[in-house]
Amino acid sequence: MKTGVSPVPMKDRILEAADRLFYGQGIQAVGVDAVANEAGISKRTLYKHYPSKDELVAAYLSRRTGQAITAEGTPVQQILGLFDGLEKWFGNQRFRGCAFVNAVAELSGERQHPAVAVASGHKARRLAQVVELLRELAVDGPERLAEQIVVLFEGAVAVSMVRGGDPQVAVSAREAATVLLRNAGVAVDREPDRDGRDLAR
Repeated sequence: MKTGVSPVPMKDRILEAADRLFYGQGIQAVGVDAVANEAGISKRTLYKHYPSKDELVAAYLSRRTGQAITAEGTPVQQILGLFDGLEKWFGNQRFRGCAFVNAVAELSGERQHPAVAVASGHKARRLAQVVELLRELAVDGPERLAEQIVVLFEGAVAVSMVRGGDPQVAVSAREAATVLLRNAGVAVDREPDRDGRDLAR
């Protein structure tokens, strides 16, 4: 009997299982057998789609690039919205830090691993995105300012992970990014929060 629900493609099913295990437990701690078992398939079936664990890890991270934090609105709103996204993410019980940084740390010494290239590319695109937004705002030295903002973004992820997922870290990082933008001559609107304080929006 048809249920009207399309089955999840096998590759997606495998990657969903890999994501749960690799992100939750670590790449080195999880073997291909465990991923196949989580996906409810045989190891042989898994290898038909991903011939090696290295390829599976790279595919897992590539899938995560499509889940990157983004924001809509003006260039300022998009930049500061990145930190709003962090605040929501840090409050999620599944938060285990940055999957890309975690992977590179686990694969230290394996710079030729395909997953390292995926992680590096993801971080480069994040930086390029902020550079482009700052160019739209016509700030001087957009590359340097973008680097500073991205360092705040990445640093917030690391600090929050150490603190067990503290959303306040994202708020503090957002405030620091706002200061950087204002110092660069960018107009950032303010609106009062529930306590009557002025916050950049």
